[in-house]
Amino acid sequence: MKRLLAACLSLAVAGSVKADEQSTSPYATAADFAKYAMKLREQALLKVEPQVFIPTSSHPAIQRYPWKTNIVTTVFWVGEQAGGNNPVPNYKSAWDFNWTTNYGGTDTPDSSARRNYIPVAFIPKLNPFYCALPYNDVTHGQFKPEAPLVIPWFKQAYSGQGESVCRNHWIAIRKGNRTCYAQWEDCGPFRTDHFQYVFGNERPKPNLNHGAGLDVSPAVRDYLGLAPTDVTDWQFVEVRDVAPGPWRSYGENNHFVLARSKSEQRMADRSVSTAKK
Repeated sequence: MKRLLAACLSLAVAGSVKADEQSTSPYATAADFAKYAMKLREQALLKVEPQVFIPTSSHPAIQRYPWKTNIVTTVFWVGEQAGGNNPVPNYKSAWDFNWTTNYGGTDTPDSSARRNYIPVAFIPKLNPFYCALPYNDVTHGQFKPEAPLVIPWFKQAYSGQGESVCRNHWIAIRKGNRTCYAQWEDCGPFRTDHFQYVFGNERPKPNLNHGAGLDVSPAVRDYLGLAPTDVTDWQFVEVRDVAPGPWRSYGENNHFVLARSKSEQRMADRSVSTAKK
């Protein structure tokens, strides 16, 4: 670089002398040739120095998990009996053979039997804000071959062979100007193998529920004001991106409830330790 700059300056000086001696120079004056020399210098700098581009927007250009838009969405619930477009009863989920018992009872969708997004009859032991997507990463106690390749958080969430990394993951669900958050607790509607839609760019496959690609709980329905069959947008989110709301309040599977319990336990332990001193 130093040699190139020196050469440019030498040419500029030489040009200034020759401009006075020869009228045949393509540059009318020494100043013209100096401008040409500076242009060469700038071009050389651009070739060897990194160019820094400053973003003009505060928003990232690419979201980690893009929104899936205009997805037909239906309502299902823990303890739902088989019938109509629900061929299998929801007494158990794809990952919990005692789902109804572990939840605390049937999560009735009857609005008159619900208050503050939960059943009046009992306090759920699992998060009442839950959903189902048409993919299961586990079959016969083993991960499906594509699971480590298509699930973005597989390595971070892996805890053992056959322990689903999809279960309890959070999604955001949007309807109009309202956004709700829910945990992935079951597989469906209808399919458990459509990773090309759940993690890719495909649309949901045709099915008896008008091509539904998302099932949501009564709590999600009530928060977003959904009809039994509606259309929403959804995306995966990390725990740190889950906004405050009623979806943080209940459930032994709820990351926020677990964090509060640990914090309260630490405070209690400190109080006991201080009292003993």
